Amino acid sequence: MDFSNRTLLFILLAAGAIYIAYTMVKDTIRKPKDATPAPAPDAAAKTPVDKSILPLQLAAYERLVLLVERINLQNMISRIFQPGLTAIDMQVGLIQTIKAEFEHNIAQQIYVSPTAWEAVKTLKEQTITIVNQVASQLPPEATAMDLNKQILEVFLQAETSPSELTSQILNAEAKRLF
Repeated sequence: MDFSNRTLLFILLAAGAIYIAYTMVKDTIRKPKDATPAPAPDAAAKTPVDKSILPLQLAAYERLVLLVERINLQNMISRIFQPGLTAIDMQVGLIQTIKAEFEHNIAQQIYVSPTAWEAVKTLKEQTITIVNQVASQLPPEATAMDLNKQILEVFLQAETSPSELTSQILNAEAKRLF
């Protein structure tokens, strides 16, 4: 059985997408243990703190959507690529950029749901894994262009990208705020 790295990468992508989807819907599927439903919150009953936090929550979701777009490999390649780079240089540049973008937005987890934050963390980890997997398949003398082509080929063959799925989760949760 020929089990290539590319097959492993597709399995990893699929598992990550399933995990993100599962974490998104698990709370909606779970039934409350108490049979008595909690009273619906009245708009007038909201405290001033709730009203003042909404803009911060929306801003956090906006920043995380921007983060997702910035660490989307298809977008990063065009920002980072420079002629003459080796595949290893490009790999290091991509991973450093992903980590820096993530660290720059780490405080946003305070304002978003655990599910949304978990989706963003999973996307970061999957993106780094994809870069490393593709880079490991290339010969040592490969160029950055070779790495970029292989990464883009992976995304062309995938049905949905992890970035798209994460953006959908963030958008859906932000819309529930109002």
